[in-house]
Amino acid sequence: MTNPLRTLQEYGQSVWLDFLSRDLLRSGELKRLIAEDGVRGMTSNPSIFEKAIGHGEDYDAQIAELEAKGDFDPGTLFEQLAITDIQNAADILRPVYDQTQGRDGFVSIEVSPYLAMQTDATIEEARRLWRAIKRDNLMVKIPATQPGLPAIRQMTAEGVNINITLLFAQKVYADVAEAYISGLGEYVAKGGDPHKVASVASFFVSRIDNLVDEALDKKIAGAVDPAEKTRLKG
Repeated sequence: MTNPLRTLQEYGQSVWLDFLSRDLLRSGELKRLIAEDGVRGMTSNPSIFEKAIGHGEDYDAQIAELEAKGDFDPGTLFEQLAITDIQNAADILRPVYDQTQGRDGFVSIEVSPYLAMQTDATIEEARRLWRAIKRDNLMVKIPATQPGLPAIRQMTAEGVNINITLLFAQKVYADVAEAYISGLGEYVAKGGDPHKVASVASFFVSRIDNLVDEALDKKIAGAVDPAEKTRLKG
């Protein structure tokens, strides 16, 4: 029986896993998801890492090793743990990246959300993460805030793969596309190969889904006609 997730590839759709943990990488589960379910990429954020690091003992050894080397602040300690996981995930997904000639096989890491309204700080952190992780199939997540738009342009101009987040409106998407195209033009003008730069615009569809579900639940609860209830339930 054909895996329904794999059939999505026939329609040009790529399934990304919105989760990452050390156990997922070490246990072979990510490799299984790639082979059997057709997972083509994955993403992470601080919330995902909090769940992974805060539950279980998978990170204890590296934490102890880092603490033995020096007095790291919590932010630096977290970043080192995240970088290790992102590097390992990128290596596991590298065959997908190669097989699809760079269309799929990416892993995303997020610039600190505390920098969402700071252009220069976002650029600096995106550069630092890109250089520290050193993987062609890395994407750095940058928010589509007004201060984030110049960062999107600049990172694209430097040949950094970016995953643009906090997208909720068509107008913002148009602004993001303009920033990306402008940055890509600058990158090409400097002799860069546009085929080596990738970008994803991540609409927060789940947030919209949640609001629609709430609205539908209210309509269903208030519907008197059984046929109308059935129609609303789909």
